[in-house]
Amino acid sequence: MMKLVLMGDLHYHEIDKSIPGLQEAGTAFYHTLLGRFLEMDAELHISLGDLTNFGSTLELEEVYELLRREDRNFIHVLGNHDLYWQTRREVLEITGQQRYHAIDAEAAMLVFLDTAKEMDFEDWGGWLDVEQLHWLEEMVEASGTKPLLVFGHHPVYNTTARSEREKGSIHPSIDMWRILNRKKGIGVYFNGHTHVDSIVAQNNWTFVQLSACLDQHGFRIVELTEEEIRISAVDITDADVLENAPMLHQHMVHFTPNPNARGTDADRELVVSLLTAVQPK
Repeated sequence: MMKLVLMGDLHYHEIDKSIPGLQEAGTAFYHTLLGRFLEMDAELHISLGDLTNFGSTLELEEVYELLRREDRNFIHVLGNHDLYWQTRREVLEITGQQRYHAIDAEAAMLVFLDTAKEMDFEDWGGWLDVEQLHWLEEMVEASGTKPLLVFGHHPVYNTTARSEREKGSIHPSIDMWRILNRKKGIGVYFNGHTHVDSIVAQNNWTFVQLSACLDQHGFRIVELTEEEIRISAVDITDADVLENAPMLHQHMVHFTPNPNARGTDADRELVVSLLTAVQPK
């Protein structure tokens, strides 16, 4: 079995220390939330992008210091907010992460995309260059009939909730389905960006979208066996998280709270059967 822990948009941000109590609120919120994230045992701990709110050196260094409190295999998919302040190359140097890559595990092929535009304040939509698209097509082919799990910040256009909106997805001019339709067997695409929970099945693909941690405090567990892919939701209800989130919302820039972030159970949990004779539950 393989187990993964997924985190949606965190938007870790630099705190305005001139506002009384704000620094204490930020410390309590992020320390507790990321502590819960790290304490879950899994092969991989994955951020689906917008780990930071502005991508400044301070934000990146502070959040990575928190993430290194536990010895976990952490993968950071780049989001648009992570690339607002500085170049992609500079961010990757600070984080030690790869831009895009794949892990060919026994249970599944895992593909991590870079869908973010660099230092573009006007267009927060997603994009993949020709080189990455060719690489993705090669990975889809290489996965054969093995389950394929793809992790990107932006959704595929017109799949999950809000992905049909302007700048709400990978740009619709990029024909992602030309590549996705080459998959033999089951594919699951995980993303963030739109700040609302959503699960949608189209063709042989399931699209799983996570809301922002600041709105909906929690994570997703993904468990793979030979028979199924089980996606379950974990809510974080610690007082340090619940009580301090409203103050952070009040004093954040580049982030607007979404009161409707939490979807129904069907938008948060799912079992995908890997047995062809059995229909997905």
